[in-house]
Amino acid sequence: MPTVRKLGRRVDQKRAMLRGMVTLLLDKGRIETTLARAKELKRTADRMVTIGKKNTLAAKRVAFAYITKEDVVKKLFDQIAPSFEDREGGYTRVLKLGPRRGDGAEMAIIELVNYAPKDKKDKKEKKEKKVKAAKKKDKKAETKEKVKEVIKEAEVVVEKAAEVIAEAAEEIAETI
Repeated sequence: MPTVRKLGRRVDQKRAMLRGMVTLLLDKGRIETTLARAKELKRTADRMVTIGKKNTLAAKRVAFAYITKEDVVKKLFDQIAPSFEDREGGYTRVLKLGPRRGDGAEMAIIELVNYAPKDKKDKKEKKEKKVKAAKKKDKKAETKEKVKEVIKEAEVVVEKAAEVIAEAAEEIAETI
C-alpha cells in the first residue's frame, strides 16, 4: 500500500497546497519544487489527467471541484487530456535537480510528459509575427505606391477635363 506523505502540514493545508500546485502544473506544464512535493503532486496530477480523459459532465464537475481556475479546467479537457489519449498512465515526470542552496532540500522539476518549453514556441511565434509585420509593411508600401499612381492619373484626367471645359466655354462664348 502506498504511503501518503505528510509534507509537514495538516491535512487541509496539504490539500490546499496540492490543489494550487496541480492547477499551476496543468497551466504552465512544468514547475520546480521539492522532491517530496513533486512525488506527491505526480499522483494527484496523473489522476486529474485521467479524469480529463473521461470527458463527461461528472468528470468536469470533479475537475472543477479540485482545480482552482476555470480556464485551466478547460485547458485540461480541450488540450492536455486529448494529447494523452493513447497513453495509459504516467502523464508526468519528475526530474531531480539536487539540493537547494539554503536548506539542502532535494529539489526536482515536475512536468507533463508532452511538455515543450515555451521559449522555443515563443521564438517561433516571434519570428512569425516579425515576418507577418514585414509583409504588412510591404503591403502598406505597395498600397501607398498604388494610391500615389492613382492620384497622379486622376490629376492628369482632371487637367484634361479642365482643358476640355475651357475649350467648350470658349466655343460657347464665341457663339453668343
